[in-house]
Amino acid sequence: MGYRGPFPKNAVNRFNTCVGTLRTSPRWGQLVRRHLTQVTYTGRRSGHTISTPVGYRRAGDVVTIRVMMPDAKSWWRNFTGDGAPLTLALDDTGRTGHAVARRDEKGRVTVTVRLDGEA
Repeated sequence: MGYRGPFPKNAVNRFNTCVGTLRTSPRWGQLVRRHLTQVTYTGRRSGHTISTPVGYRRAGDVVTIRVMMPDAKSWWRNFTGDGAPLTLALDDTGRTGHAVARRDEKGRVTVTVRLDGEA
């Protein structure tokens, strides 16, 4: 049986479920939410609504997401070019914004989100 890709899909799904559980935990949630959020967006090709946990940094109405191992992931490709809308779980609510993904000369990918209005 051949190995296909860096991580088996079921392992990624289990990890994402675990992170989601930690984010909502009464004991650890507040700490985890400072560094991890969940992005929800509509896939460009599939048209399906997709949610995935990501690490982030926030400065006012700008959220920066550094994509770790971008070649092993595809979600960020929905935001290349002119970008696309998404929702982030911030401030104990869903915050909408516009995200644009950029790959630098070293292959690193950053998704920059400009949040809409105030919470």
